[in-house]
Formats: sequence, C-alpha cells, structure tokens
Amino acid sequence: MPSTLPPPGEILDLLPDVVCVVDPEGRYLAVNAAFERLIGYRPEDVLGRCMTELIHPEDHATTVQAVQRVMAGHPLPHFRNRYVRRDGGLVDMQWSARWLPAYGVRIAVGHPVGELRELERRLEFMAAHDPLTQLPNRYRLREELDRLLRDGSRPLAVLYLDLDGFKAINDSHGHAQGDRQLRETADGLRQALRHGDFIARVGGDEFVALLPDCSGPDDARAVAGVLQSALDQRQAHSPFPRIGVSIGVACCPADGRDAETLLRRADADMYAIKHRRERAPGA
Repeated sequence: MPSTLPPPGEILDLLPDVVCVVDPEGRYLAVNAAFERLIGYRPEDVLGRCMTELIHPEDHATTVQAVQRVMAGHPLPHFRNRYVRRDGGLVDMQWSARWLPAYGVRIAVGHPVGELRELERRLEFMAAHDPLTQLPNRYRLREELDRLLRDGSRPLAVLYLDLDGFKAINDSHGHAQGDRQLRETADGLRQALRHGDFIARVGGDEFVALLPDCSGPDDARAVAGVLQSALDQRQAHSPFPRIGVSIGVACCPADGRDAETLLRRADADMYAIKHRRERAPGA
C-alpha cells in the first residue's frame, strides 16, 4: 500500500465543483479541472488574471461587496453571481468563500445553480401572476400601486373593470368557454393600454389598471373608452358571445392618496356605472 497521498491538485481535480485560490488582490493562483469544464477556461488561461474580469458586469458591484466581507473575516457560505464563459455564454454560480490570513489566500468553492435560478424565477412569476390570463395578480397589483404612490411625483389614475354578462356565459356555455373568453379579454386589455400602464386580474371577471402620468379624470375616462372600444372591436371578430365592460375611475390625489381608498373609490364608481346601465331602458 502506498505510504503517501496523491498531490492535492489531483484530489481537487476529482471534485465536481469549481475550486479557486486567489491572492489578496483577487488574482487567480490556482483553479481545479472543474473550472475549465464549467467556465470554459484552462488553468493557464486564468492564472495571474483578476477574478472580476470573468464576472458578468452587472454582478461586479455585489461581488466586490461580498469579497470585502470575506476579507474582513466573515466567511460567505451562499453567494451567487454570473460568470461569462469563454464561449460567451453565462453560468450562474453559487460560492462558499473564506479568507485564510495565515496563508495570504482566499479560497472559494462554487457550483452552477442555473436550474435552481430558473426554478426560482418560475416560482416568483407564479406567486405574482394569475395562472389563467398570465396577468399580474392582486398581490403584484398592490406592490406596483404602493410603489407608484411612494414615488408621489407623478399623477396616477386607477381603473376598476368588471365584465358585463360574464356570469351568463359561464352558466350557459360552461367554465371552459368562460376561461377562453377571460384569456381573450386579458390579451385585448393588455394590448390596448398605453406603454407604461399596468393591468392585473384581481377577481373572477374583475381587472384593475394603473395609469401613471394620467393627469385627471377626463384623461382616465378617455383611456377607459379606448379599452372599451378595443374589446368591442376584438369581439367583432371573435367566436365568443359578446360581453360588455363597466369601468370605474379614481384619480390620485383628488380621490385619495392611499391604495385602499383609490381602489375602493374606483370600485364604487364602477358599480355605479354598472347599475345605471342595468336600469337604462333596453338594458
């Protein structure tokens, strides 16, 4: 039996994760075989180069901050950034790093997390969007509305939309038909809004649109008219039964300065419009 162990480099080359050793200035002193396999550079290509040269420019600042923490004696167990591969592609990496002052080197071990990052993006999207129409949901609406109100430097209008006659379609044609019509309506609303506007599905057949830089109720009702016309035109060429839409308006600051008040007043305005339509002759 051999009395000596193989060189450390041969052991490190067996690892599936990337292992890097850098000097205090961040220049590569050693990398293992996984570095070439995952990032595309051979050891001789990177030794002496600064590690930040290979990091995606958008991740430079956060990486420098992470390095400063490590050099201050705080091991970093789960830091992520993106490396630009030799072939120009990107690889998402998660690192554990430690500064070893006795040796004057920093050691980092990393593995790719592209699949995990993609799963996280999908889960984030699912948490913030309606699965049927793919529009933002009520939770995402409140985030955006609160953000616009915090800004406070831009006028804002809120439109509350409710489809007229949608329940009758569900009852007479079934939920599958209703779902198809909701998707069609959501697409029409999304395409008819101005650039920078925001729309969410907040209930079964209810939608809310946020109109930044909408200077007052007249402008808001003009946008509401555009939405109604767009849905009418879309339905003229649609196999689905025709439905209408009632749209209520609330403007900040005239109708309120907080999310709850604006949503409540836009909702109340929408129901008043719907009620007048239902009582109109021939309705």
